[in-house]
Amino acid sequence: MEENLSSQTPLSAPDKLTVPGRGKGLIDVFRQRYLLKLIVKKELRVRYHGSVLGMMWSYVKPATQFVVYFLAMGVFLALGRNHPGYAVYLFSGMVVINYFSEILSNATRTLVWNAPLIKKIYLPREMFPVASIWVAMVHLFPQLLVLLVGTLAYGYIYQSPIPDFMMFARSVGAIFLGTLMVTILSLGLGLIFGTFNVFFRDSENLVDLLLLVAVWMSPVLYPLKMVAENAPAWVYDLYILNPVTIAVELFHYGFWLPITTAPEHMENLLAMTGLGFLVSFVFLLIGQWVFRRHEGNFAQEL
Repeated sequence: MEENLSSQTPLSAPDKLTVPGRGKGLIDVFRQRYLLKLIVKKELRVRYHGSVLGMMWSYVKPATQFVVYFLAMGVFLALGRNHPGYAVYLFSGMVVINYFSEILSNATRTLVWNAPLIKKIYLPREMFPVASIWVAMVHLFPQLLVLLVGTLAYGYIYQSPIPDFMMFARSVGAIFLGTLMVTILSLGLGLIFGTFNVFFRDSENLVDLLLLVAVWMSPVLYPLKMVAENAPAWVYDLYILNPVTIAVELFHYGFWLPITTAPEHMENLLAMTGLGFLVSFVFLLIGQWVFRRHEGNFAQEL
């Protein structure tokens, strides 16, 4: 008996113990996908609780926003007069901005909104910003559907050339890359501002201010060539380093360019896409580092 007991390898306490309330970050989120699914369902139920239109607001809000901007910029300021397919150009950029704005705004506030749950049990805290992405994707799909219908209708009415298979494949790829880029960037920024908002509630007001000007800091209401023609070279270089700008141009490439004969599009778009992903991943790494550094104090501060 003594020989058997002595032959057993003793447990190494430092190897078996982990710091309470600390996990593996975003990796734990994807390992617990079922829990993520429950949180997304909860967020959607809370969002539309007592609402008559429910998910129809996903169509009404962007449609109203599009009409307002199109009348102001395309009709009253006559930007659409010399810009073929301006309606498609405008709405494809607005879809990107709406998607980015929803993720960042909700990810900034989600920890405060879910304070009772965070204080009661432990679960990967990154679960809540990631859930904001899935909720935003639910709202992104109707906008993409409306945009696709509008693009096809414009091409049919103005008898635009039908894109060949390679152009179609490149368009789908550009839309996918633009969506992925915005997702990575907004998650990184959401982790940063969500952490700050736990300690300083002014953070959500700062995010609202940034999102207020975001639509003007990307080529949504105006063509990109206006920036190149009127801004200093170094300002333009900084301008196109913005991943949201690159994502907007990818959507323009995917939706607007195939139905127009306009030669305008961003040169070196492939290189810019790689640079945009690099910047987005840098923000994601910074966001994960900031989040993990302070998540141990979330329950106390909330």
